[in-house]
Amino acid sequence: MDWTETLKRAVNYIEEHLLDNINANDIAENVYVSSFHFQRGFKLMTGYTLNEYIKGRRLYLAALEFVSSDIKVIDLAYKYGYDTPESFTKAFSRFHGVAPSQLKGDTKKIKPFLPLKISISISGGNEMDYVIEKMNCFKVIGIEKIISYETSYQEIPAFWEEFKRGDYTKQIPQEIINQFHIGEFGICMNTGANKDNFYYMIGGIYDGKPVPQGLNVFEIPSAVWAKFRCSGSLPGALQAVNTKIYKEWLPGNPHYELDLGVNLEYYSIGEITASNYKSEIWLPVKERGT
Repeated sequence: MDWTETLKRAVNYIEEHLLDNINANDIAENVYVSSFHFQRGFKLMTGYTLNEYIKGRRLYLAALEFVSSDIKVIDLAYKYGYDTPESFTKAFSRFHGVAPSQLKGDTKKIKPFLPLKISISISGGNEMDYVIEKMNCFKVIGIEKIISYETSYQEIPAFWEEFKRGDYTKQIPQEIINQFHIGEFGICMNTGANKDNFYYMIGGIYDGKPVPQGLNVFEIPSAVWAKFRCSGSLPGALQAVNTKIYKEWLPGNPHYELDLGVNLEYYSIGEITASNYKSEIWLPVKERGT
């Protein structure tokens, strides 16, 4: 899987099915990649969540059709995937800054939102600091929360803030958190059928002891991992490396592609706001074509 070509095919598929009831699973299946990795990569490479992009394209085309024909708002709403004319008009107004009735054939009031053009741009000379390592399966234990793909960059830091404040010690004693080293890892896991969310666990390595109430255990399959080292304060340093992985490392890598619907973040002991704080991103990979 060439990541750049995958996104190009995905954009083409979206354009061909804009008026259909498509979702992330449909698109990911069509381009032969997991919905989990596809949604994360799409956001990091384009700056839009998948839903934002599809919504923008539909509202742009709806506006063009409205000013160039005598179609009614109610018909336009149903055509472009809205349940009611009211919900369509509200979304239309937020996107374009005017209601459909205010366009009056004036295309200058329409906010353009053209199809994405996916290309790879190679710049700079900074190599990414990573190692490739094969690991047997292992288990992690921790506190889980369902996170939306749409707002993950806000929700995950907020989840960590809750954890650091001690919000969870009311149900999970601090000695239990210390015993299992909860907080050593952040784990993103595919929820399976739910296309809009994923599980995020603040956890540690599970050693087989009885599982205390309030904690969950998840088994990480045997895999080859690309482990990327990050240096800098959080969450900025981690998010910057994550973006670079999807924008530069994956598209330009001739040897590896993503595997499995999971990835891990490793956090060292130390002050996360320090300029030299050390963390890591672990991504499961496989050799291309296997």
